[in-house]
Amino acid sequence: MTATDPEAPRHTLAEDVLAIFIGTLFVSFGLALFKQAGLLTGSTAGLAFLVFYVTALPFGAVFFVINLPFYYLAFRRMGWRFTVKTFCAVALVSVLTELHGRFIHIGGLDPFYAAVFGGLLMGVGFIVLFRHQASLGGVNILALYVQDRYGVRAGKLQMAIDLVILAMSYFVVAPTAMAASVLGAIAINLVIWMNHRRDRYVAWSAP
Repeated sequence: MTATDPEAPRHTLAEDVLAIFIGTLFVSFGLALFKQAGLLTGSTAGLAFLVFYVTALPFGAVFFVINLPFYYLAFRRMGWRFTVKTFCAVALVSVLTELHGRFIHIGGLDPFYAAVFGGLLMGVGFIVLFRHQASLGGVNILALYVQDRYGVRAGKLQMAIDLVILAMSYFVVAPTAMAASVLGAIAINLVIWMNHRRDRYVAWSAP
């Protein structure tokens, strides 16, 4: 049985709503830890961190604005349901990342601890979103669109963009923060690699 099998169990609307909230809660808390420790990550979140560190503009607002151009591509490739869910997920992450600081105050935070713990949290949050046909938009959508349109492998393009973001961070963050950020990226992708398999999870969202 696969996720596209008509007999596969479906997610209800309530389950989708709750899952998107839980997934974005985990991702946003991981991002809040990265922000507190002065770390970076990939994709549009990495760009938002760079802008935040250079200009002190609110991370949440920058992250929301950077993602706006990608919704058209999401609609073209994934359809309106995926696009609406992704828009809601991005909006929630933008708000929640800023709100966490109002409820928890961290006096000191080791960057490597933040990288591992925050990265694992974000990885779990991504899995929750993926399993309910949502994402956090950005570079992943662009990579999939370019792959369909021009035949460039999505993974290679996304890796290239993330490497550019990491190279730009050389002028913004300390070497220790860069090393911890790489560790955080490994933690995120380890969780996704172990869990994001369609043949292991067959539930899908109701139309």
